[in-house]
Amino acid sequence: MASTYLSRTPGTGQTSRTKGTLSVWLKRAKTDEEDFIFYGYEGSANRMKITFLPSGKLQINSIQAGSNHLVYETNRLFRDTSAWYHIVIAIDTTLATAGDRCRLYVNGVEETSFSTETHFSQNDLHFLTEDNRTIYIGSQGTGNYFDGSMSHYHLIDGTQYQASDFGEYDANGVWKIKTSPSVTYGNHGFFILKDGNSVTDQSGQSNNLTVGGGTLTNTEDCPSSVFATMNPLVPTSSLNFSNGNTTLTGTNATNYSSNNTSTLGASSGKYYFEIEYDTAGSNVSPSVGISPISISPTTNPTAAVTDFIVITMQNQIYVEGTNSASYLGSTPTTGDIIQIALDMDNGKVFFGLNGTFVGDPVAGTGGAFSGITSGETIALNIRPLNAVFKCNFGNGYFGTTAVASAGTNASGIGIFEYDVPTGFTALSTKGLNL
Repeated sequence: MASTYLSRTPGTGQTSRTKGTLSVWLKRAKTDEEDFIFYGYEGSANRMKITFLPSGKLQINSIQAGSNHLVYETNRLFRDTSAWYHIVIAIDTTLATAGDRCRLYVNGVEETSFSTETHFSQNDLHFLTEDNRTIYIGSQGTGNYFDGSMSHYHLIDGTQYQASDFGEYDANGVWKIKTSPSVTYGNHGFFILKDGNSVTDQSGQSNNLTVGGGTLTNTEDCPSSVFATMNPLVPTSSLNFSNGNTTLTGTNATNYSSNNTSTLGASSGKYYFEIEYDTAGSNVSPSVGISPISISPTTNPTAAVTDFIVITMQNQIYVEGTNSASYLGSTPTTGDIIQIALDMDNGKVFFGLNGTFVGDPVAGTGGAFSGITSGETIALNIRPLNAVFKCNFGNGYFGTTAVASAGTNASGIGIFEYDVPTGFTALSTKGLNL
């Protein structure tokens, strides 16, 4: 949601100021800033926020008459940018036991370890669904935007529900969404972002939200199929991440040893991804390709590193440090799309440009390299220097721009600009388990 937020100002007729529930699935993109999940604002002396702090902790804070009436700050740190979290905050301030008045659940398990823990007083009022007061999702209203993705956002007016009302364990013990939970939303409740980017209320209450501050894009990445992104947790200098870590911007034209790998890699299977060369910068040697996922971010593509194969934007290919020129036929220019087909079953990688591969990934002939180490985990590798690359791992977007016309994809996983070679699929948790 980067620079985008949602808002709603309800009218009168709130079901309850003492009972309510918030449930949302979310995936973080950055961990070094404050990210707002919810903000209810009546004034500086009366407000409620649910946020990830720059430390990585999750905080729930309700202020009334200028003093803290509720503070939960977890000991647990939420720094995994490749995973979806299910967060549930369940409130009933009428209860006799202080610790039951606000309960926090993460992926179906109640959180009980807090560095700061101040409970609601009995019959305190909350700000989740207050009459005539604007609420914000993904922002503080003018900043602190949530950088990442959200899905299945429920706000309940009048009932304290548990995590099990919104999720359940599958046969493998994995916590998953209940897509149509049996809950009562109350007068100011709503259900948005159900399997897409619609802010039209799905609860039946017609409590729609408004998009502000930018464009709310859709993504194929979801709790049931997590897609790869580039990895901001790798300590690499001279790089900026945006658009859910799918856009990689270099900030130094001469830092040749600054590269980044995708969050997911594979040691078996066949995978396809697309990278748009968006901005050229002032250096002709930015590169995209594959490498072991564990490679040091300071490794230069000219180094003789096993299974490190990249294409530079001056149309040179480096295969484990050995350089050959004019590989793609024509030199990539801004706006071009580089294609990569990674065949880990046969240890091969193929490169293409704007819909045309060098070699045949389906037949397994004429590829850039044959002999990827068996059992090695291979990931996408990008060295932008001061260029900009936009990755489509199957989300159907390059940055915030949707693919012009989706190609065919027999696996049904992901949306790409060009036809996905038969037998290949997106680098995602669902794709990895085909």
